[in-house]
Amino acid sequence: MTTFADVLAARLRTDPGQPLVTFYDHGTGERVELSVTTYANWVAKVAGLLVDECDLERGQRIRLDLPAHWLGTVFLGAAWTVGLVVTTDDSPDAVVCGPDSVERWAGSASATPVLACSLLPLGVRFATPLPPGVRDVGVDVWGQPDSFIPWDPPGSGDPATDDLTQGELMEAAAAGSLLTDGGRLLTVANPASPPGIATFTEPLAHRGSLVLVAHPDPSRLEETAAAERATHRG
Repeated sequence: MTTFADVLAARLRTDPGQPLVTFYDHGTGERVELSVTTYANWVAKVAGLLVDECDLERGQRIRLDLPAHWLGTVFLGAAWTVGLVVTTDDSPDAVVCGPDSVERWAGSASATPVLACSLLPLGVRFATPLPPGVRDVGVDVWGQPDSFIPWDPPGSGDPATDDLTQGELMEAAAAGSLLTDGGRLLTVANPASPPGIATFTEPLAHRGSLVLVAHPDPSRLEETAAAERATHRG
């Protein structure tokens, strides 16, 4: 058994320039592609934000209240790099939310870090002011470095979710059957929610990649699958 950081480091050694996450929003026409290296840089920046700006520590719990979006995969990786537990609990130690759920969590911002993502192209800031105490990821993340080394790195026995340790999560990903090695998995599931986490962890572990479609238009899914040379659906 191993950790998320170990699996990502192995991908960086063998496939640094290969796509890892390709994101489509059929509602807006947006397309974003993160290579393994670009994804790792984003993970490092967000991990730095979680630790240096939000004072989060290994073993604490983070709620990812995000829709299907490429930033959800980044926050998963950053959380596990730090050693945080991705939880569905309503009283976490930190919250990451999108524009539709800012108001739900804004009242907690005085006691709990609340990080809001605009979900606009290129991860930019909100166009309008956020409630007091809510951090704008599109502002705060850019000052973080492109590398992150945790001073207290998690091990395979550290919890990754409410149910699985990092070792168990990565072991399940390696044994999963959503795609074969090197494949491209197209999905409309949300990787940041527990039922959809495997749609990201399995491509990572199988030297493959994820094609994530938000606001899917059923009439365009075949076109998207063909354009991205998707080999599997999940």
